[in-house]
Amino acid sequence: MKKYFNVFLAAVLSIGVVLSPIASAKEGQPYITSKDFDLSKFLAPPPAIDSLKMKEELAEVLGLQVTRTTDMAARAQADAVENIWRFTEVIGADFTLEKLPKLNALFIRVLASEGPITDPAKEFWRQPRPHQYSDLVKPVVNRSKSFSYPSGHATAGTLMAVLLANMLPEKKTEIMQRGVEYANNRLIAGIHFRSDIEAGKIAGALIAANLMSRADFTADFAIARSELRNVLGLPATPTAIVARTEK
Repeated sequence: MKKYFNVFLAAVLSIGVVLSPIASAKEGQPYITSKDFDLSKFLAPPPAIDSLKMKEELAEVLGLQVTRTTDMAARAQADAVENIWRFTEVIGADFTLEKLPKLNALFIRVLASEGPITDPAKEFWRQPRPHQYSDLVKPVVNRSKSFSYPSGHATAGTLMAVLLANMLPEKKTEIMQRGVEYANNRLIAGIHFRSDIEAGKIAGALIAANLMSRADFTADFAIARSELRNVLGLPATPTAIVARTEK
């Protein structure tokens, strides 16, 4: 699964966004829902209950429970919130809500799209979370009553990272690494299995690709990208997009 995710993600990051001059309305509402995109049709099933694979993944969670440091736990707890500003540390001090209201509005709608896509998939597979499967698991974040597969946070982290990386290809490596850490912190926190995280990474990339094909999203994306690049003192059009256009 990880191999196919890496190949697919590379394709998503190479997509040139077609811009529309009209921004979409409906602030805070999702761009897409499960009516537009049925995630269960694109993911492999999770490990079977009590299978060797599931027991191996439980052992990994329990191993991390013993070896995670205080700093690791603190990072996982901080990443428990789905928030675009968790990427500030890799983008810079100017990456703030006060300076980027249009970008904030875009990502509020982006993150509002995650649950309507992943929640039906969770209900479809009804996979228990580590602490629901074993009393030995002690998460360091709030326990959720929702099902585990795919991870919504891993989906959101990958989705945010892919979109930000398309806005700032100059910082693609750092942004994508932060997205991976954000997703993996759900495993460190003890609230998800490895398979949940990997499926969430695929889901995030799929949702990003879907959004990039929509005129309402690309219009908002163009405005937010321009705002961000202006605040950071970068050329309005990313170098990577200019290069593709000139070929």
